[in-house]
Amino acid sequence: MSDDPGAPLLGKNDGSGDKGGRPHSHRSKASHNSRQSERSLTGAEESTPLLSREDNRQNYGNAPPEGTTRSTAASSLRSLQGGGSKNGKGSRRWPTIIALTVLTIVLLAILGLGFAAPEVVEQYAKEAMVFEPTDLSIDSFTSSGVRARIQGDFKMDGSRVHKKAVRDLGRAATWIARAVESKSTEVEVFLPEYGDVLLGSAQVPSIVVNIRNGHTTHVDFDTDLTAGDLGGIRHVADEWLNGRLDQLTVRGNADVSIKSGIFSLGTRSLSDSIVFKAHEIPTMPKYKIGHLGFSDVERDGEKGLAANVSLRLTNNYPVDFNIPSFRFDILVPGCSADEEFLTLGEATTAEAQVKPKTAVNVAVSGFVRELPEALITACPDTQTSPIDRLLGSYIEGKETLVYVRGSRNPSPDTPTWITDFMKDVVVPVHFPGHEFKDLIRNFTLADVHFGLPDPFASPNSSKSKPRLSAVVKALIGLPEEIKFPIDVAQVRADADVYYKKKKLGKLDLSQWQHANSTRTAIPHTKEEGLLVQSIVKDAPLNITDDDVFADVVQALVFGGNPVVLGVQAKVDVETETVLGKFVVRGIPATGKVYVKPISGGNTTFSPEVGALEILETSKTALTIRAKVNVTNPTEYSATVPFIDINISVNDTVLGHATARDVSVVPGPNQNLAVTAVWNPSHQSGKKGAHIGRELLSQYISGYNTTLTLRTHTKSIPSQPRLGTALSIFNITIPTPKLIPPPNPNRPVPPDPPNEPASSAPHFIDDAVFHLIGSTAVLTLLSPLPHTTLWITSVSATASYNNTPLGVIEYDVPFDVPPGASDTPRLPVDWSLGSIGHDAVKKALGGTLKVEAEAKVGVRIGKWKEKIWFVGKGIGARVEI
Repeated sequence: MSDDPGAPLLGKNDGSGDKGGRPHSHRSKASHNSRQSERSLTGAEESTPLLSREDNRQNYGNAPPEGTTRSTAASSLRSLQGGGSKNGKGSRRWPTIIALTVLTIVLLAILGLGFAAPEVVEQYAKEAMVFEPTDLSIDSFTSSGVRARIQGDFKMDGSRVHKKAVRDLGRAATWIARAVESKSTEVEVFLPEYGDVLLGSAQVPSIVVNIRNGHTTHVDFDTDLTAGDLGGIRHVADEWLNGRLDQLTVRGNADVSIKSGIFSLGTRSLSDSIVFKAHEIPTMPKYKIGHLGFSDVERDGEKGLAANVSLRLTNNYPVDFNIPSFRFDILVPGCSADEEFLTLGEATTAEAQVKPKTAVNVAVSGFVRELPEALITACPDTQTSPIDRLLGSYIEGKETLVYVRGSRNPSPDTPTWITDFMKDVVVPVHFPGHEFKDLIRNFTLADVHFGLPDPFASPNSSKSKPRLSAVVKALIGLPEEIKFPIDVAQVRADADVYYKKKKLGKLDLSQWQHANSTRTAIPHTKEEGLLVQSIVKDAPLNITDDDVFADVVQALVFGGNPVVLGVQAKVDVETETVLGKFVVRGIPATGKVYVKPISGGNTTFSPEVGALEILETSKTALTIRAKVNVTNPTEYSATVPFIDINISVNDTVLGHATARDVSVVPGPNQNLAVTAVWNPSHQSGKKGAHIGRELLSQYISGYNTTLTLRTHTKSIPSQPRLGTALSIFNITIPTPKLIPPPNPNRPVPPDPPNEPASSAPHFIDDAVFHLIGSTAVLTLLSPLPHTTLWITSVSATASYNNTPLGVIEYDVPFDVPPGASDTPRLPVDWSLGSIGHDAVKKALGGTLKVEAEAKVGVRIGKWKEKIWFVGKGIGARVEI
């Protein structure tokens, strides 16, 4: 029956009789569609369902699926759920879906089933009914729920009815009734899979709709949505947040009173269900952090760290409402998954406005008063704490997982039901990391001190590695997000060292080193940095590639230019902030270390050897201890606990020298204790013995001789690889000068003018020729202050201006004690009649510069050797 008494009982198919008389809902417009929409659907089979549940065809009730036509209402619902996604698998806001869908289905069922009792008409209403939601807005949050406005379009589409008889009878019946009205109704929504927990309820006002075929009624009404069992809803929310919600069934129940015109059609108890599959259940909205900043603040008399974050959230839904300010607790995981979350701080969101299908900007402010002890304490059986893992993931640029939960101290403006719901719901938040590249802008070492390994240390201990001490200076670029004071108290690191992109080894800085820091401007930029200085002592350097190490040493010793080493490290920093002291671990540090060359390209050293002492002798070997004076031309110092170096000439090893506990500093170094073993025949056989003999002969004759120093496998017992790596370098030095003591019986004569001072050792200080006795007495200066050496034989020829003077042949051993001593009278066989002999007679009572060539047998303890000697400009006095 029509509400309009003038309306015809049966109207024309084009709906003209309805013009101006179609009933309206609250704030609704009534209109009808032309036959075009009906004709477009006339091809549907009798089994066409009312609502669709699949992407390509929809099943409803017991209707078969073949040849079904897509439900307009279902399409609209999917559009609402998926934000316009064609495949229906986009993000959805499930509370909106539940509210709209349940209310719609229940409402339409009421409207359809309530206007006539016959089952045929009920079936027609169920299959022909179509509702398209168009808008949902939340007017306000109430003490028990929300007040929402729901809008949509309702129509009856007879072409969707499967059976022709039902379709024809239904069209006739609805044409007669024309419109129906439902009275104010309460709809309750339950979750059957969770013990029929009450999701919520809604108060639906009286609604009038046109039920004639093809006519559309715009529905627009306000409803109060009331939250149900918060505990049960939290359980479902937890399942959803943890990915365990495979499907969700929603059932709506309502007792609806309806009428058509002046005729009451009674009250019906109606129930309907919808099943949401996993891909249809909405997901967390996507968000992007636009700004992040930290600063120190004071709130309510407490100092703390504030964080300001701007979020931009994706909104694909046709919803319109204002989000009130909420307060959350910020949580982080503890040491294990079964432990309770640790509270890091609290966050408050500002009010935000949500517009349909428009991104939402939300401002969030956080505040951390202090760090709980459990947050900064190392977990059992580890060296890392929960805050270490959190910050480590963030500074490595990885996505960091934190959690938020409704605050236990909510804002007074927040409705109680929201507070009760959120206080036990923990939501994971994926926080994008910040990869700190080039954090260390400048990295230098000053006052470098190198130490060789301790030869007696355990092979795997830190003392068995080369050690480095230095003042480390690092200029750290502070991220722009940090706007609060920060100081560095201690640092430590595990650093990989590279040379020309090849790994040299690892510098172990695992021990905490005291540091101080100062804020400063970074040169040539507008940025601010932190200058950190730390004194590193005896940091082990573990060489992992001997070839690379050899290249570095070669560049330092022979290159003459600074060597650039690359450093890639994970740095632990103990910081002091407004939150107190805590360690930030694993900061990636990449820098360059400029190491000055050892010699500046000049590898010539001129050591002076004195205080010789023979410690032990054998038939072929001498063990000698000496004091060495040497000037270190570099800026580097070094500590040598033990090192053994081969001494060679022309690639022939003649002996080796050992130094223990020697410290070398820049500039002059005096009285360095060195022990050497001279044993050419043992080291290199007959060839070694010959070359050793020649070296000694040339040396005492004043020739310019050199020695080559080279490491070997056993140079550093605990680091054989290091000794082998260094062995490819030959350091050639002038043979150290043996400075004999002065003759106390006479002053040292000055060198002749206009002649350079002689660098040859003066072992023969004076000579006296006795003409009548045909003898010669030589004054010898022994360089051995504690040992007596023996001359076992002498075969010498003296000459003047290349003219023989005489020959000495003497095979009676005589001793040469330390200091100055005279030889026995050595017999001289004069070359009578020679020019030289005449020169000797003319020099009677004076001096004569003579040359000498000799073969001398020498013995020290058990060691014996025969050497040759060539001397020039020997001052000889001539006496009767």
